[in-house]
Amino acid sequence: MPTQLSCSEVLSRCTGQAGLPPPLLLDVRQPWEAELARIRIEGVTERLIPMGELVQRLDELDPLQPVVCYCHHGVRSLQVVAFLERQGFESVYNLAGGIDAWSSEIDPSLPRY
Repeated sequence: MPTQLSCSEVLSRCTGQAGLPPPLLLDVRQPWEAELARIRIEGVTERLIPMGELVQRLDELDPLQPVVCYCHHGVRSLQVVAFLERQGFESVYNLAGGIDAWSSEIDPSLPRY
């Protein structure tokens, strides 16, 4: 079962409070969704690779870098985490509840859709 992180755990990792290197935030939604709302944290790299493009764009990711995947509610990203684990990624996590949870728990300025 892929590892899920809560919004507060992701924020802690991204801001260095967890004592770990910041992860790449991998948004696996469609571009139109990313235009509506994105997770932005200063100093943290984010990348948009829609789930349907991941196989062709896998070489854009470093299997040694920690990755937190997210989508709207966490369903697509959970599938991506499982796929990345099968490809040898060891530090890959799913944002439980996706950007919808992030908007509710961390950044209410983000629109919910």
